[in-house]
Amino acid sequence: MNNLATIEYKNYTINVNLDEDPINPRENDNLGTMICFHKKYFLGDKHYYNQDNYNSWEELKKAIENENPNAIILPLYLYDHSGITMNTTGFYCKWDSGQVGWIYISREDIRKEYSCKRITGSLKNRVINYLIQEVKTYDQYLTGEIYGFSIDTIDEKNIDSCYGYDDKEYMIQEAKDMIDCRIKGMEDLIALREKIIKVNP
Repeated sequence: MNNLATIEYKNYTINVNLDEDPINPRENDNLGTMICFHKKYFLGDKHYYNQDNYNSWEELKKAIENENPNAIILPLYLYDHSGITMNTTGFYCKWDSGQVGWIYISREDIRKEYSCKRITGSLKNRVINYLIQEVKTYDQYLTGEIYGFSIDTIDEKNIDSCYGYDDKEYMIQEAKDMIDCRIKGMEDLIALREKIIKVNP
């Protein structure tokens, strides 16, 4: 287990760990679809596009747009040097980086997801930001920045745990909430026992 930090909270210890066996976020339900080609890695989502049918990324983009008119589509770039990382804006080093595909969402899927008939400018920006966040989440998976926690007491190790978080601060708050809930449950149980004793001395 790769422990990053320990946090003491209300006589409990929260162990902040790297998730050593994270779930690929592209296996979950996603708003966007990633179409990627790479010689060394399988990236993004499963798809039926064949790299040999396109002479450029723009040709692939046109093929996607022909099947999904007015789709919102963003480029995907990969930096490959002592590990891989992905974004939608590109990387400074051109030697070890380049485009690897596109992420898109169809007009029909936007309408279905947001229960709307008209896609306004503000909604389009919202969807773009959502796609960018999907790429960031996938990038955290690629770079190994997925976290988990376990909780210890003085007397017992690993009384609870949870993994698969891409937001460390949110995860820590979840662990604290779990401890608070545990303490509250114990206090309620003690209060109930005292009430029973008073009724049945």
